[in-house]
Amino acid sequence: MHPTSRRTLLAFMGAALVAGPVIASQTAGAAPTGKAGGLDDPAKKEIAMKLVCSAENSSLNWKKYYRYCEDIDDGRGYTAGIIGFCSGTGDMLDLVELYTDRKPNNVLAKYLPALREVDGTDSHDGLDPTYQGDWEKAAQDPEFQKAQNDERDRVYFNPAVKQGKADGIGVLGQFAYYDAIVMHGNGGDDTSFRNIRKRALNSAKPPSQGGDETDYLDAFLDARVWAMKQEEAHEDTSRVDTAQRVFLRKGNLDLRTPLEWKVYGDPYRID
Repeated sequence: MHPTSRRTLLAFMGAALVAGPVIASQTAGAAPTGKAGGLDDPAKKEIAMKLVCSAENSSLNWKKYYRYCEDIDDGRGYTAGIIGFCSGTGDMLDLVELYTDRKPNNVLAKYLPALREVDGTDSHDGLDPTYQGDWEKAAQDPEFQKAQNDERDRVYFNPAVKQGKADGIGVLGQFAYYDAIVMHGNGGDDTSFRNIRKRALNSAKPPSQGGDETDYLDAFLDARVWAMKQEEAHEDTSRVDTAQRVFLRKGNLDLRTPLEWKVYGDPYRID
């Protein structure tokens, strides 16, 4: 699979979802942008961050990953930050550009030419040997943390919630969309979020089209599992099988706490 398949064509994220402008950026702790009861409710959003972190980092403490930066040998260069921004897929470049627009003399600004050169590759040219250390330094800056929050929301969280609400699905469904966009991006390849959703729509209708929410989410999760199995790095589907599917089987469409789930065999709980 092409190394940039996770997040191809990020610039078209908003247009590929429901019509209308992308929801304004939302930082951690800010007031929700949508109606109460959505995944953008602050308490539900905190749950979403912990659920994703359990799958991405085997931890619930998502805030400690602002400083995370390493190459995990998945063909996407460096993976870093709270949502796994990648040097090879464009979203890390967008993040550092945003941070530099807001704070021009930051410690990462000098890497912008290199980040533009390595975009679309797994190369470290112009980044090594100091990039990881400088990322960790930048992560101590509240402005860089805010930039990570804002880019996460602009590119992943807000579009997922917006599409979920348009499809008439609740908090669990919106989270399933968010988790899919985080892993697969929303490009044009077969395993992107938009095409996972299309695959689900071939099997079931969402509530907005008169369908049953549980049936539709079952179809979406089936499509998600199919997409994960197309790429070796994602072939463990426990983040669906022993987490999202568990909540769905219990009828917990609102992600009410307490929540108990497993990822990669490890148990987690949110009270």
